[in-house]
Amino acid sequence: MKSGTFRSTTWDPILLISQIISMQFVVYFSLGIFVCIANILAGDNYTLDNIFEYHEIHISDIGGRLVICAFVLNSLVASLALWCIVRRAKLCLDFSCTFHVLHLLFCWWYNSSFPSNISWWLLNATTTTFMCIGGEFLCLKSELKEIPVGYAALNQKSDV
Repeated sequence: MKSGTFRSTTWDPILLISQIISMQFVVYFSLGIFVCIANILAGDNYTLDNIFEYHEIHISDIGGRLVICAFVLNSLVASLALWCIVRRAKLCLDFSCTFHVLHLLFCWWYNSSFPSNISWWLLNATTTTFMCIGGEFLCLKSELKEIPVGYAALNQKSDV
């Protein structure tokens, strides 16, 4: 730990791995709910293909457009997850990219081929951006709150 810094900068791999796993779980759980709702609205059957099959990302029918909307809405939930789990604005880009790189690897494994659909790449670039910027905004709001110091802060605590 460096002296003179506000936060501890010690390397904690257990915390890091648990945050990555927590982020993956929360984001995939909420994505599953959004995609399920999208499939109900479109009258389609719900399968894992909607999440991991890159050919499902298209605008040619209502089902594909609703799946795209589910991914975009989920990026906003992922911003909240960054705020609750990571709690550091400077780590939001790292965790956003980590989630999407792992998603790329899962999709590659699920499809047995590298994603070649341009709409899949555009959607993931967009959701990475929304997730990162939203998470940074929320984390910065928390990080920049005033820290009460001095006599007024002591009076507020004693009044409570």
